[in-house]
Amino acid sequence: MSEVTIEPVRDGDLAEILRTFDQFWGDSRHVDVDMLRHFHHPMFFREFADTAFTARQVPDGEIVGYLLGFVAPTGDGYIHFIAVRDDARGLGLARRLYETFTAVAVERGATGLKALTSPANEGSLAFHRRMGFTQMTLAEDYAGSGRARVVMRRPLASP
Repeated sequence: MSEVTIEPVRDGDLAEILRTFDQFWGDSRHVDVDMLRHFHHPMFFREFADTAFTARQVPDGEIVGYLLGFVAPTGDGYIHFIAVRDDARGLGLARRLYETFTAVAVERGATGLKALTSPANEGSLAFHRRMGFTQMTLAEDYAGSGRARVVMRRPLASP
């Protein structure tokens, strides 16, 4: 793979991600991929565009990874989704996306990071542990009755 840059989302990115969705999520046995599409709301590409990032191949600009997030009034830098295309996994892109988001979240006053995953998503749990998420709590009905999530937290250093 050629060089990859990390940059804020831009117009047209949601459409490109949805067009190539299976390249990011097609092997996801732990989620309902059709439902997952609906959680890619335009607000992340519009209202929260300054805290959402893409990993782009140089020189063609093709999206090979993305992170959708925002800084909540609670002080959490909330990561809604992070995904790397199948053929770009193992290159450290998810880490680079997280680092970029974390730097912006800190600038905005975030005191910690928060992310969610399903209890069955062992890959996500392992990745977040590697990223320093040490607080992991099972919330039985977090996403509705009978829809458990693991709430993952990582404190951020005080300035």
